[in-house]
Amino acid sequence: MGGKIWVESEPGKGSRFHFTVRMGVQKPDAIKPSRIAPEQLRGLPVLVVDDNETNRLILMKILRNWKMEPSEVDGGPAAIAALEAAQKSARRFPLILLDAQMPEMDGFALAEHIKKSPHDASATVLMLSSAGLRGDAERCRQLGIAAYLTKPFKQSELLEAILAALAAIPKADAQPKLITRHSLREESPQGLRILVAEDNAVNQMLAVRLLEKRGHSVQVAANGKLALECLQQGEFDVVLMDVQMPEMGGLEATEAIREKEKRTGAHIPIIAMTANAMKGDDEECLRHGMDAYVSKPLNLNALFEAIGRFCPVRTSAGTDTKELETAPPK
Repeated sequence: MGGKIWVESEPGKGSRFHFTVRMGVQKPDAIKPSRIAPEQLRGLPVLVVDDNETNRLILMKILRNWKMEPSEVDGGPAAIAALEAAQKSARRFPLILLDAQMPEMDGFALAEHIKKSPHDASATVLMLSSAGLRGDAERCRQLGIAAYLTKPFKQSELLEAILAALAAIPKADAQPKLITRHSLREESPQGLRILVAEDNAVNQMLAVRLLEKRGHSVQVAANGKLALECLQQGEFDVVLMDVQMPEMGGLEATEAIREKEKRTGAHIPIIAMTANAMKGDDEECLRHGMDAYVSKPLNLNALFEAIGRFCPVRTSAGTDTKELETAPPK
């Protein structure tokens, strides 16, 4: 690599290791934006502004699933009132989700008002649009809007956009790069590190084949005890946890994982898999600390939708998982 390497050592005092290497300078536009960790969204106040009640209901549910603290209003004037009330109570909304098409005051007019406010100008604003009109992206850039997504969008796309937008550091001498569905697809890593806790050999083989076909790396643990050992030895993005396993079942393993996370502050998504699809099973899994529930035999759409809900990467280049159901364009 055109460099040198050497060591300087003196008995009783220690050693110094040196190396030189010639490297090129990376272009600024080639540096991909970093993302914050999903667990950093916990407790984050977020304001949802949308005149459509169904859209608000869906967004509020999604954001609460990510442990955020969302508030909702039905339009621009109500959003301004909410921001003023937050200011008086010494509270602020670091993140604001705006619908583009609203009566009285549309999302762009509201974004302009927010960016002119000394109290709210630093807030990260995401624009959600049903239309995707020509010129919208340029208006977003001029107003300092961090991300622009057209409906319908997947939960994983929204999560990616939020994580990337909150991590972005604006530069005074350059126009901020707008986060879009296209940019997310270019910059998101393809594969996840998935731990499959499953005792059945046939189910293990099936899960590995399906997940690796989607570009993910997979490690298998035959029971909950081995799953805990795998989590101690390596890092994973998500755990697919069978509920009924010998030595240690999925519910017991999940409780042990969550107990350890109380000390570290981390949170790994755990998706339950069980053949006993009885009424109340999903509540039981959630009560023990699992994040989602899929029944066996596995439905591919349900499985990858669950993975995409919690992991800020694409599940595949051409995934057919169910998209977020939003109201029709207005």
